[in-house]
Amino acid sequence: MDSGNVAWLLTSTALVMLMIPGVGLFYAGMVRKKNVVSMITLSLISAILAGVVWFLYGYSLAFSGDISGVIGDLSKSFLANVGIESKDGIPEMLFMMFQLMFAGVTLAIITSAIAERVRFFSFLLFGVLWITFVYIPFAHWFWGGGWLAKLGALDFAGGVVVHVSSGFGALALAFVVGKRYGYGEHPIEPHSIPLTLIGGAMLWFGWFGFNGGSALVANRIAVNAIAATFIASCFAGFTWMVMSWIKGKPGSLGMISGVIAGLASITPAAGFVDVRGAMIIGVIAGIICFLALDFRMRKGIDESLDAWAIHGIGGAFGTLSVGILANPYISGYAGLLFGGIELFVNQIVAVAVSIVYAFAVTFAIAKAVDGIVRIRVEHEEEYVGLDISQHGEVGYA
Repeated sequence: MDSGNVAWLLTSTALVMLMIPGVGLFYAGMVRKKNVVSMITLSLISAILAGVVWFLYGYSLAFSGDISGVIGDLSKSFLANVGIESKDGIPEMLFMMFQLMFAGVTLAIITSAIAERVRFFSFLLFGVLWITFVYIPFAHWFWGGGWLAKLGALDFAGGVVVHVSSGFGALALAFVVGKRYGYGEHPIEPHSIPLTLIGGAMLWFGWFGFNGGSALVANRIAVNAIAATFIASCFAGFTWMVMSWIKGKPGSLGMISGVIAGLASITPAAGFVDVRGAMIIGVIAGIICFLALDFRMRKGIDESLDAWAIHGIGGAFGTLSVGILANPYISGYAGLLFGGIELFVNQIVAVAVSIVYAFAVTFAIAKAVDGIVRIRVEHEEEYVGLDISQHGEVGYA
């Protein structure tokens, strides 16, 4: 057992854990003050649900065995035989915890679609089903030896597993739940941009563990991943700021949104591209995610906090970028610019299949839950706010 690798992955696990309340604060600042407690609670309960599912059967289905490339088996249910002994230089228990945090973050991101209008109990049911039928299969396909891994598709830290799944899942969920009352008729303004900036800063910080830790060892790939992560996020944030400035003012909300778009886009590529490739990804991510958000607003789609525009589009673009910009001198994989035509094709297949699967299965789950227990709160409950109607609390006395 390598103590340096263990220390790095322990640290990375804690950093990814920090991202879960970071998502909550990031989202909470963008809703009205009557829903601030609700948004933070949805992120925290996402971690709890992920922990329960991961312990019972989630980790086993994602990372043990392989049934036709589609899913794992149940040999490690209840974490059976997942010990603290060394496996590939680190305890499997530590690897399990690191992966658990990813599941929690991903479910937290998808709450963007149901901000200010979801029944808490319905989200509990939806969350368990979504982790089971969307997140776990994706984790197995890419990281657990599933069919996309066998095909040769790459996802370093979750461009598809985390961001495409949650982003396009959020879009499907928004269509099922419907618009907030008054959306498009009168402004629905963020109640606390400082809160969103704090949450965004926590995400930015935690992302070093998210991407750097995905190397699973403290080596040159981890160093490259951290450098690429920061460079891409800076260029994306700067690009988004400039584009919003052209239209009016250089708002802080746009700036931090650009940073998150860059982070989502570099996630699948951080261990495969060099820093110049990361710069290119950051600039393009800032442009296309900005345009995606603008498109969503012009079409009147109330995917409230833009998981689709930022995470879904960013994650898909970043995953495709691996097939173009992967540098063989970094990790041995060659993108299109380095002669790797096959990798580019594999990435296209992976992104296309993942988008369709995430959207379709999330839509089906949401419809099923809505048919059983109803996802959306009543009009009166939405009017007074979810803090009171769902939790019996207020964010600001």
